[in-house]
Amino acid sequence: QVAAASGHTVVLVDQSDEILKKSTKGIEESLKRVTKKKFADNPEAGAEFIKKTLKNLTTSTDAASVVHSTDLVIEAIVENLGVKNELFKTLDKFAPEHTIFASNTSSLQITKMANATTRQDRFGGLHFFNPVPMMKLVEVIKTPMTSQKTFESLVDFSKAVGKSPVSCKDTPGFIVNRLLVPYMMEAVRLFERGDASKEDIDVAMKLGAGYPMGPFELLDYVGLDTSKYIIDGWHSLEPNNPLFAPSPLLNKLVEEKKLGKKTGEGFYKYK
Repeated sequence: QVAAASGHTVVLVDQSDEILKKSTKGIEESLKRVTKKKFADNPEAGAEFIKKTLKNLTTSTDAASVVHSTDLVIEAIVENLGVKNELFKTLDKFAPEHTIFASNTSSLQITKMANATTRQDRFGGLHFFNPVPMMKLVEVIKTPMTSQKTFESLVDFSKAVGKSPVSCKDTPGFIVNRLLVPYMMEAVRLFERGDASKEDIDVAMKLGAGYPMGPFELLDYVGLDTSKYIIDGWHSLEPNNPLFAPSPLLNKLVEEKKLGKKTGEGFYKYK
């Protein structure tokens, strides 16, 4: 959406036409919300903006057939290194030599993905934040092999879509999640030890630290399975790092399929 809205030609690729229809409808609804604010005094200009944006967007279920004419590929599929690497290996065969590959991963090592291709120097991370149309930040990740030219291109692209890029080396969690995930896990440990209730911890962090959500509200919003996947991955990389220690309570909730807002129950219950 943000790429198409800023004048870029975009091909959105997914596994089925059904998913793509749902995605396109979601983008259309999101654009309507954006234009209500952006063009409050000029609905005609808003309608034109939506029309123009959607004109820049086409869809496909065949990534290999469309990648031959792209300058930048941004992957945002399931947070699984094996699956991502398979995709990148395939696309690497069909993409032009100049095409830059980027992953929107929030927790996996960019270097390991780059190594699945023959374009390690044209590979980096572009970590956008949810909801992407609203959130201004993009983390631009540079691996030891990412060329300066590639890095600058990714920074320029981030600015061109109206975001504020920050740069980080390929370290677990980059900047935001490296600080945020251990903070959320420490909140769970505080609760596990019986030092404070989850409700009081959430209130304390909202009123005392000025956070919009408490750690348990945020965990439920992110998805407990996603948080568990991240911490398990980091723990396997650095098993002696206490910040990356798994949580028995989090593991239990995931096992019970209580994954947060998306399943109706996590640390809290949702109607």
